Amino acid sequence: MSDIIEGRNPILEALKSGRSLNKILLIRNIKHHSAIAQILHLSRTKGIPVEYMTKDVIDRLSTTGAHQGIIAYTAIKEYITLEDLIYLSERKGEPSFYCILDGIEDPQNLGAIIRTADASGVHGIIIRLRRAVGLTAAVAKASSGAIEYVPVARVPNISQAIETLKRKNIWIVGIDIAGKIDYRKADFKLPTAIVIGSEGKGISDLVKKRCDYLVSIPMRGKITSLNASIAAALVMYEAYRQKSQ
Repeated sequence: MSDIIEGRNPILEALKSGRSLNKILLIRNIKHHSAIAQILHLSRTKGIPVEYMTKDVIDRLSTTGAHQGIIAYTAIKEYITLEDLIYLSERKGEPSFYCILDGIEDPQNLGAIIRTADASGVHGIIIRLRRAVGLTAAVAKASSGAIEYVPVARVPNISQAIETLKRKNIWIVGIDIAGKIDYRKADFKLPTAIVIGSEGKGISDLVKKRCDYLVSIPMRGKITSLNASIAAALVMYEAYRQKSQ
């Protein structure tokens, strides 16, 4: 399945129909005539990122050669709102458990995290709107089909999403090398959302301050951190172990 739509009218109709788009790419200095103006208005209304590129980049990304200065990347699966994710979780009748991803950019990592989330009983994934990978074809492939079973909420601001979860009495646990608590000592039987940072940079300072506490994964080797998907898997399965006792 292709995750690209090209051309002004196809993209405009996709927006009108409510189809989920990860982002829209436009040639710099493109004239804002009727179709482009409508696309920009609808993308702002729906919170879809718009990025401006040179014509050379758009030409290289195009698969049809008839892009008309605009390309959109579609989501393989519909996103849900944070409110809907909370509602779906509450209906399960068990302590809420979410995984918040603060800027994961590698589709292989996101797909692997979704796959583990499905296997370990995570209620849903929360990702940020900008500077992060969305639900692309590569993510779907890496998830080995788990993308169909794990709800994914895309939010414009991770810190604000955390505050919403806190109002629902959900504990926010950051996974960070600076954490003073061994992750196996955390109480995952409580309603919890774990936070995994981006590849290389980890959890942003602003998000870190919103966490109730930080936990770390003990390591003996010379490498100071684990791949994001592996770190997420260790913590998700520890939570699964505790909940199964």
